[in-house]
Amino acid sequence: MTTPRARVVVLDYGSGNLRSAERALARAGADVAVTADWDTAMAADGLVVPGVGAFAACMAGLLAVRGEQMIDQRLAGSRPVLGICVGMQILFAEGIEHGVHTQGCGQWPGRVERLTAPVLPHMGWNTVLAPPESVLFAGIGAGERFYFVHSYAATALPLPAAPYMTVPLITRATHGEAFLAAVENGPLMATQFHPEKSGDAGTVLLKNWLGTLR
Repeated sequence: MTTPRARVVVLDYGSGNLRSAERALARAGADVAVTADWDTAMAADGLVVPGVGAFAACMAGLLAVRGEQMIDQRLAGSRPVLGICVGMQILFAEGIEHGVHTQGCGQWPGRVERLTAPVLPHMGWNTVLAPPESVLFAGIGAGERFYFVHSYAATALPLPAAPYMTVPLITRATHGEAFLAAVENGPLMATQFHPEKSGDAGTVLLKNWLGTLR
């Protein structure tokens, strides 16, 4: 019997490489819709939140389609969400750009700030350091490179220690300083890089994420 393809929505809130993400997810084995429709997004097996540009602009677009509520309600029901690039950044509590503080979705504590690096933006291919128990990076060699385009990032995920809490899996990369390249936190996962632009390694990562939807 053929296994049904996972149904994935790429959230269309006016930001992100929507068609690139759509094509990459379809290539990885998903049935993909690009939409901001509430019912479609809530019924999907997985929700992808892309993002390109400024933190504040992305948050404004997200709020306009009630995207932050979609994310929150899906996660409350343990329904998977994947953030990409600025779509990862807006999951944090706050973004700071040019001295302007913008409230994020607050799914994770911490802030997104400008990287301390000799050259910005960080644009091009870079390696990452993933934990051995990572689901997203399963089957991906340690030397594989992923495609980044950003000047801002979260450098820490300051969750308080609690005996009942599962510690998120953190993947790091370095450009001037170490930063969070990916986070795996139960149904909420995110990458600072663009898996849809990262060739075969990106396809494997998306397939790994799709595997968590079933």
